[in-house]
Amino acid sequence: MDKCMNEYFLFGDEFKKRQEFENYNMSIGKSLYEVIRISDGVPIFLMEHLSRLENSAKIMKYNLCITKEKIIDGILELIHKNNISQGNIKLVINYQPNSVHNENSKSLTERFLAYFIPHAYPSKEQYEEGVKTITCQVERSNPNAKVINSDFREKVNEKIDSNSVYEAILVDDAGFITEGSRSNIFMVIGSKVLTSKVENVLPGITRQFIIKACKKLNIVVEEKNVHKRDIESLTGLFISGTSPNVLPISSVDEFSFNSSKNPIINSIMLGFQNELKEDKQKIVKFIGNRSINK
Repeated sequence: MDKCMNEYFLFGDEFKKRQEFENYNMSIGKSLYEVIRISDGVPIFLMEHLSRLENSAKIMKYNLCITKEKIIDGILELIHKNNISQGNIKLVINYQPNSVHNENSKSLTERFLAYFIPHAYPSKEQYEEGVKTITCQVERSNPNAKVINSDFREKVNEKIDSNSVYEAILVDDAGFITEGSRSNIFMVIGSKVLTSKVENVLPGITRQFIIKACKKLNIVVEEKNVHKRDIESLTGLFISGTSPNVLPISSVDEFSFNSSKNPIINSIMLGFQNELKEDKQKIVKFIGNRSINK
């Protein structure tokens, strides 16, 4: 079970004290989730995260009863009540069999939980030097949906910890690179950027804005299946995600890369920072307008 940080968490529309968190077990049934980064008190890429949550529910054929407006209200109030400037908020929508129906019933009870989780953002040194990774042969059952899978997480975390690396790069049964265990992976060869086809991976929010930044920079991005045996021919790689943003990779298994000095990757890092700034300004304006209209 996750650790709940700070003083308050949100269950449904009620704010609870952190000490009560263990009473709200979401391990039964199935759970969809999103992790949203808070920067200067602003939820980054908020609308895109909520759209992906809706899409995950659609893929899993779940009804989403809680409204987008209610989730936004909850997130903003949670930030305010905890007086948080920087951090990560996890949203969980849990579906459990309705106890008042018989075992064969398809009726599900929906529960909503929002709380701050521990976060670990890369250090300045990791951005400057890159991070170590390993490959791991495993496939997600529903790669396009963000669904909690504790068994998968434990298995991959054990491999990451035992090899003292930052991330595991997932490889499917055919030997093709898909994504990171908690990130998307981009690969550079010459002046071109490659990334896995979107149907094979979680459509990362950071991934989406990196592709947008590349278009503005006139950097060609190609969605393509890259085989594990072709790693050696790459000129650089980087991780993308809510916590790492754009993080260069210094090694994959036994192969080393000078990704942090790659001019294409450095341009993308700057371009993505511009996307972050634009989105933050947009969300600040959106929050201001909502306050005026209430």
